[in-house]
Amino acid sequence: MTARDDILARIGVALGEGTPAIAVPRAYRTSTPAEVDLVALFAERVADYRATVKRCRSAALAATIGAALAARDARRVAVPAGIDRAWLAEAGFEAVSDATLSHDELDRLDGVITACAVAIAETGTIVLDAGPDQGRRALSLLPDYLLCVVGADQIVGGVPEALGRLDPRRPLTWISGPSATSDIELQRVEGVHGPRVLEVVIVESDHPAAEPRFRRRL
Repeated sequence: MTARDDILARIGVALGEGTPAIAVPRAYRTSTPAEVDLVALFAERVADYRATVKRCRSAALAATIGAALAARDARRVAVPAGIDRAWLAEAGFEAVSDATLSHDELDRLDGVITACAVAIAETGTIVLDAGPDQGRRALSLLPDYLLCVVGADQIVGGVPEALGRLDPRRPLTWISGPSATSDIELQRVEGVHGPRVLEVVIVESDHPAAEPRFRRRL
């Protein structure tokens, strides 16, 4: 028996046999009006968190990533195994596989590149689910610099829409701007629980009518 099974069994005993299920209201909004520009709203909210936001077409993605890394003089960068290698075609840096890196080795890297599972316009939040193009959770928490590629078709309006695209059984990391805290004397300190610098590249299709290339299907 797992810990989960044990907890659920105890709850069942506490409730007693035959306890009717309680209906949970689900009247919250699950869609966003069509007139809302989700990409623009997401870019605005991410920038509010002091993250750097860039928008480009898919044909310019490799050049945009290369320029972003060059601007930070990032020479050794962790890259998950599932990242499209075409993204790195114009990047003059050493792409390091994260598969065998220790936590100390991850911490010493110049940064990391990941994709995402979904992004939320209203909150400026990026969600990672440890998919092949995102890597293990430590990858997005230990390096000081995170460059995250977000497909325009991955951006939804609100949290309920995002939850509809996510698998709750996966390890989910929700990122709203660079890691920061104001716990001590209300002084903002960045880079405490994750990357101190967050850069988001929003990729829009060169052919909007074509099949989206970034959307993840569960």
